[in-house]
Formats: sequence, C-alpha cells, structure tokens
Amino acid sequence: MRAYAGMFRMKFIAGLQYRAAAWAGISTQFVWGFALIMLYQAFYRSSSAALPMEWGQLVSYIWLQQAFLALIMLWSQDGDLLSQITNGQVAYELCRPYDLFGLWYFRLLAGRLSSVLLRFVPVIVIAMMIPSPYRLVLPPDLGAFGLFVLSIAFSSFLVVAISMFIYILTFITLSSVGARLAVGVLSDFLMGALIPIPLMPDWLQRILDWLPFRYIADLPLRLYSGNIVGADAFRQIAVQMVWLLLLLLAGKLWFNRVLRNVVVQGG
Repeated sequence: MRAYAGMFRMKFIAGLQYRAAAWAGISTQFVWGFALIMLYQAFYRSSSAALPMEWGQLVSYIWLQQAFLALIMLWSQDGDLLSQITNGQVAYELCRPYDLFGLWYFRLLAGRLSSVLLRFVPVIVIAMMIPSPYRLVLPPDLGAFGLFVLSIAFSSFLVVAISMFIYILTFITLSSVGARLAVGVLSDFLMGALIPIPLMPDWLQRILDWLPFRYIADLPLRLYSGNIVGADAFRQIAVQMVWLLLLLLAGKLWFNRVLRNVVVQGG
C-alpha cells in the first residue's frame, strides 16, 4: 500500500502544476455551461407538458457537470500510460515488483482528482454568484448534500475502474484510438452528459438503470438537487457500489490475463 500511496501522491502533486490548462478549461466550461442552459431554457419555455426536472434542478445539474468534468469524463485518459503500451516502454513497468493494476489505478485516480481540484471550486463559486434563474442553487438540505458527497466519491472510483478497460483493450489492439473514441462517445450519452437522463424516454431510462455509466454522473448530480430522494437514493448508491466492486474484479482478472499474453512492441 505504501507503493500505491507514493504513486498517488506523486501523480497528484504533478497534476497540480498544470494551472494554466486548468484556467483554460474553466473558461471553456463556463461557455459550454451557459450554452446548454440557454438551449434548455428555450426547450422549457416552449413545452407545456410536465417536465421530470424542475428548472433549478436542471441548472444545478449542468453547473455541477461542468465543475466535475475532469473527474467524470471517460474520454480524458493518461496519454503517457497509453504511449507506454503502444511503444513498448511498458516492459519497464512489468519489471516492478508491484501489482500493475493497482499501481495504474491509483495513478489514474490521482490524476483525475488533482485536475478536478483545480477547477471545481472556481466554477461552483462563480456559478452561485450568477443572477437567477441561471444560478447554481444550494442543495435542499444537508441530507441531500451528504448523499451527493458520498456518491461523487464512489463515482471517482467507478470512472477509474471503467477507464482501466481502455488500457486493457490497448494491450490487445496496440492502439488506444478505437477504445478511447468508443468508450468516450458512448459514455457521454449513457451517463447523461449530452442529455440529462430524466429527459430521455422512459424505456431508455430503464435500460440505462442496468448500466454502470449513469452512476458516474447522473446519480450524484441528481442527489445534489434533490431529484432523487429517500429510499430510492440509498438503493441507487448501493447499486453504484455493486457496479464498482464488479468492475474492479472483472478489470483485475482481465488485466492479469492480458499480461500473461502481452507482446512488447519496440526495441
């Protein structure tokens, strides 16, 4: 565990150095956040039907999504690790007397946490200062906030567990392009990053309930705004935990199997 903690600390500190990239990302996220809010405002004003999310809940959903973008988006991966697999330098990693799956897992986790740490506070603070009805509002009560914190913590572990499958597929295909594109594009839709899941058709929502992606972003963001409450909130957090355990186990087993048959490219 000391090796994992050391890797986590080293990668976390290194990630905090990219402040210029963080500020550039913050400005982009504000532009994108306002664009989405304006789009949904036109949709809400033109619809006379009862909508599944209140306007304040939808605005909070969008701003929190932008604040935690570096944490939840699966298209963002560690390019250095992917390059090591494709150019053969992973051979040096295989010589380390540590469990490579665990070492990479904590490295990826540290990278995401350091990146989101530089971004989420400015986005949240400024979003709370924006005039109504475009302002990020506080959660309805402390219970909703506590469930949000718990769920976003599990979400950070879950997104890294899914990310590990991209590195496994890169070992097999010797190219990260296909895996990154496929997982990135599909996950954006399936987690509700493109369209909030409550606004999707009921039949599609029932399908997404059986997939792990919505538990990355949709669940914690809706817990914050109070769109998911009571026993249903605890049930969905339990499902989130089950998915985390299953993906970690499946990823670990598949990763070890791939390493037994790995072919190192390069010289």
